[in-house]
Amino acid sequence: MADERTHIDAECKKVLDEFMDALNQYDASAMDATMHFPHVRFAAGTVKVYEQPGSNPMDLFDRLKKEDDWKYSAWRTRELVQFNDRKAHYMLSYTRFRSDNSVIGVYQSLYALTFQDSRWGIQLRSSFGP
Repeated sequence: MADERTHIDAECKKVLDEFMDALNQYDASAMDATMHFPHVRFAAGTVKVYEQPGSNPMDLFDRLKKEDDWKYSAWRTRELVQFNDRKAHYMLSYTRFRSDNSVIGVYQSLYALTFQDSRWGIQLRSSFGP
């Protein structure tokens, strides 16, 4: 079980890193490549379901750039809390930074990654961030 946990954790963290890289590059297609669909996002009291690739709205990032001078985000913590060979639950936190590297905020999240079509992908994100 420890070997399986280590393997799943490494594979999922690779996906999480790719997701964060894509987000910071403002690359919707690369973000889609790290997700499974339908993809669920629960944030700011709203549940949104992205049915297919290309449906992830980038207006959130436009707003963050305009209102908060958001430049990039970075993982603070990523803890695998539950898993089997088809699904992994992560307790996460991330920091959003302005263009001058000052902190906008630190946000807690829960992500569920699933193993489908021979790969791990993010299926659900629940965040206390906007």
